[in-house]
Amino acid sequence: MISNERPSPYGRRPFGQPKPPVNEDTLKSEKVQIERKTFVFTLKENPRGRFLRITEDVGGRRDTIIIPSTGLEDFKKLLDEMVKASAELPPKAE
Repeated sequence: MISNERPSPYGRRPFGQPKPPVNEDTLKSEKVQIERKTFVFTLKENPRGRFLRITEDVGGRRDTIIIPSTGLEDFKKLLDEMVKASAELPPKAE
């Protein structure tokens, strides 16, 4: 093991072997286009619980974040605060 590698709490899988698939049910999905970015919000459920998956698609490259349903209220509060701050703060002059 290289000094900066840590053992995985999920056990040891041989290199290159894909993760086993997890059954996920899609409960709701919405898409929004903002400028050149597309965001897909998908509420899903699997055996471990519900979660929101937010996928950003920019020119074919995708990045995803996952928020467990237990954190959605906190996420919403923080997002509301950011929207309020953006509306209240004047834009920087260039």
